[in-house]
Amino acid sequence: MGYPTDLKYTKEHEWVRNNGDGTATVGITEFAQSELGDIVFVELNDTGETYDQDEVFGTIEAVKTVSDLFMPVSGEVAEHNEALADNPEIVNEEPYEGGWLIKIRMSDESELDDLMDADAYQEIIA
Repeated sequence: MGYPTDLKYTKEHEWVRNNGDGTATVGITEFAQSELGDIVFVELNDTGETYDQDEVFGTIEAVKTVSDLFMPVSGEVAEHNEALADNPEIVNEEPYEGGWLIKIRMSDESELDDLMDADAYQEIIA
């Protein structure tokens, strides 16, 4: 498994991509989707909602389990990946591209510094 080096990672297996304009894209890692198995449903809280770092912003359901999704950085949910409503399996197929979950307006970009880079993340899952 390769982990993109332009992303930051959480111990709860979310990734975040700084879009460079005060926004970020959030998803789950290749490791997380492989551990969950076939994803059948993604439930995301409303756009416009604001969350602190590490707060639950939704759930992801696989055939065998349901897992909470945690905000990697504080911010407001600006957009959901609407494609997941009809095709949640995109998260399994493309966790870093088409399978993104939400886009947020970050409240404090410095929180990105608290997250792991790809090398550190790979060490905790090894």
